[in-house]
Amino acid sequence: MTKPDELLVDLAALVESGESNQMSLTVVTGGAVITGRLAPEAVWRQRVSEVLTDSARLGEFAAVFKTPATNGPPTHLHFHVARILQGTMGIPETGGMYRVAIQDVTAWTVGDFSYSDH
Repeated sequence: MTKPDELLVDLAALVESGESNQMSLTVVTGGAVITGRLAPEAVWRQRVSEVLTDSARLGEFAAVFKTPATNGPPTHLHFHVARILQGTMGIPETGGMYRVAIQDVTAWTVGDFSYSDH
């Protein structure tokens, strides 16, 4: 997309303002389908920083995520407990942390998808 979807920007702004992590969303970006819950950028950064801090090899990168988010309308979606859907599975199974540029989203829907063998 050359111009970000205004509705998606508004949705991201609402997540940012409410500091909620309960909004489920599925997006298509770069041919990948990502599904999960949105988090405010500050919460997402904090969680990534914590994970890196706990790593013996990656701890030095934690500081990058401690910088505050920029002001203005959201430019990215911050997913947690998210999976990339591939075939009949989600990767990783337990969910991961993804940052997606809103302008790169080609399709989206409210809610998250999961597969079931039943």
